[in-house]
Amino acid sequence: MMNKNSTDEANQPDRGRREFLMKIALGVAGVSAIAASVPVLASFFAPLLERPPGLWRPVAGLEGFEVGATRLVSFENAEPEAWAGTTARTAAWLRRDAAESFTAFSANCTHLGCPVRWESEAHLFMCPCHGGAYYPDGSVAAGPPPKPLVRYSVRVNNGNIEIRTSPLPITTIGE
Repeated sequence: MMNKNSTDEANQPDRGRREFLMKIALGVAGVSAIAASVPVLASFFAPLLERPPGLWRPVAGLEGFEVGATRLVSFENAEPEAWAGTTARTAAWLRRDAAESFTAFSANCTHLGCPVRWESEAHLFMCPCHGGAYYPDGSVAAGPPPKPLVRYSVRVNNGNIEIRTSPLPITTIGE
């Protein structure tokens, strides 16, 4: 008959092997979990590290654009996707202040992103969704918009008016 000590000695190699296999399994599971979390973490942090693209887009020619006139112009979005089609185009309000001086504003209200329109008789940009109004310089005149209209940089290049595009800023409610 075997005594208790001889039984423990016989199981010792099994215990060591079980512990070794358990450590290997936990190590493989840990490496798998880390590998699976990399894309998830990258999707959270990549937007914080990326610099938004800013491209100069031609929107109009100098000829026929009178000083003091404000026009709606359209151009390709800063971040167009291949599948976007016509939604890759966005708009801005462009005003000619002087012979070589222009001002451009986003065509979207800073409240909830509704399209604003220029009312030339009132000299105001009006948002039809919630009654927001903006002065000709883009500052808030009335209503719920929390900030002035977003401005685009404008330049004249070889007789063409160009706007420096940027991704549309997102405004959250209560901001």
